[in-house]
Amino acid sequence: MATSAKPTIIIVHGGWHGPASYEKLTTALESAGYEVHVPHLPSMNQARPPNADLSTDTELVRGYVEALVRAGRTVVALLHSYGGQVGTNALRGLGLEARAAAGLAGGVSHLVYLSGYAVPEGTAMMDKVGEFGHMDLVPVAFDFAEDGSCVHRDPRLLLVGPRRPSDDDAEVEAYLKTLARWNGKCMYQATEHAAWRGIPVAYIYTTADMTVPLDYQKNFVEGLEKAGRKVQTFELAAGHCPNFTAPQGVVDAVNKVILGNGL
Repeated sequence: MATSAKPTIIIVHGGWHGPASYEKLTTALESAGYEVHVPHLPSMNQARPPNADLSTDTELVRGYVEALVRAGRTVVALLHSYGGQVGTNALRGLGLEARAAAGLAGGVSHLVYLSGYAVPEGTAMMDKVGEFGHMDLVPVAFDFAEDGSCVHRDPRLLLVGPRRPSDDDAEVEAYLKTLARWNGKCMYQATEHAAWRGIPVAYIYTTADMTVPLDYQKNFVEGLEKAGRKVQTFELAAGHCPNFTAPQGVVDAVNKVILGNGL
């Protein structure tokens, strides 16, 4: 359990993922003394046709975090992949500094993007794919059904990463079984808000990422900095899912963000 001196961590998960996909990271964070929450995004509810999307996910995450900060909690939001889009859209106005200025306790102290989408208002995930000229790769990576739901065609390679000699194949298979069909329409929906404009930001680069390539990640950070935000950055030599392949590296980065800011 966390001590009262440590912030609460909320993990906003990525597409195809659910809370079970973050078991290793959750355990590692809890071992470091944090209380961890991983709400299940409605867009992963497996409804056919999909009945939840970015707006529904945004509403859930905002309500979840509002409950924590109204209870006086200091919250660090760890935003993985599509979770970056959700957290960016959901957490505007909930920053620790803004709430303190209004005489309110609690708030979000940091947004920590983990190979996550950190974009301006009015931007969809696919806008970035198009900007880099990669739209032809979308059907190669993702298998869309007629109802807009989709699965990843090769999650072992493109999410977890190429096989390493140290891999426990049974553990990898168990992780892959936590992945499921997602409402792919979320990738085409634009954010309405940009919480990073008012909340301190850190970014954890995943240098071997084959789903959100490093060029995208660097571009996100460049955009934040051009908008006047200082970004604390870290690098992990990992694929798209360090929550599974490098959880301690994620914990180390989170510790540095928190300890470096006196929280």
